[in-house]
Amino acid sequence: MKILFIGDIYGNPGIDYLIEKIPFLRQTYQPNLIFANAENSANGRGITQKIYKKLMNAGISIITMGNHTWKNPDLKNFIDGSNIIRPINDGSNMGKGYTIINYNDKKILIINALGKAFMNEENEPPFEMVKQILDTQKYDYSFLDFHAEATSEKVAMAHFLDGKVDMMVGTHTHIQTNDDRLLPNGTLYISDVGMTGPLEGVIGVKKEIIIDRFIYGQSRPNEVAEGPRQLNAVLFTLSPKRKIEKIHLDETQI
Repeated sequence: MKILFIGDIYGNPGIDYLIEKIPFLRQTYQPNLIFANAENSANGRGITQKIYKKLMNAGISIITMGNHTWKNPDLKNFIDGSNIIRPINDGSNMGKGYTIINYNDKKILIINALGKAFMNEENEPPFEMVKQILDTQKYDYSFLDFHAEATSEKVAMAHFLDGKVDMMVGTHTHIQTNDDRLLPNGTLYISDVGMTGPLEGVIGVKKEIIIDRFIYGQSRPNEVAEGPRQLNAVLFTLSPKRKIEKIHLDETQI
């Protein structure tokens, strides 16, 4: 069993580059299932039904979200009954925070959760919420997208769930980390998968806007960066031997 997870899709550059590269990813890595985080796909602010349909047509099985889940109100019109899961602890009563899908007689549990550190301190604590789902559901494999700012919170969650969850990814910071590994009790882990979208911006935004914001304080609203694009992902192999592999593609590579 191989599962490919695509890191945070940012704006039209991320959507288009992902769709262009899906055939290459399928041929090269031969995943059984593809998941993706798309909470920034509508130009950094949530997701729309049009984008959702594009990603489904491209072969994405499950879409996870994050702190920008509800930034585009269109989601409220179609999240129920969709293949989108929002964070279990975002306080919403719409949609669902986890789901179980079937593939070749195997049940895969997918969970989405938000961190608290340096984010919204009003979010419900995620640790025990995730563990309770893992303890009460019936499945063959389990996956967690932990959308959090602090690497320490992500690593703490990974050790808390080591041996209880099969696969855990961190998302949100948009920078691919170099700590992909198999934890002592069998959990495959990485602190952040990275983003899929503009390569030369600052986490997807035009760099001039963010530079000015750091120097002068609040500046003009975010705009999606232009130029070369990138795709960041991880491939999980669950059998016969467990391993995690980082993937990075960009348009500057020769």
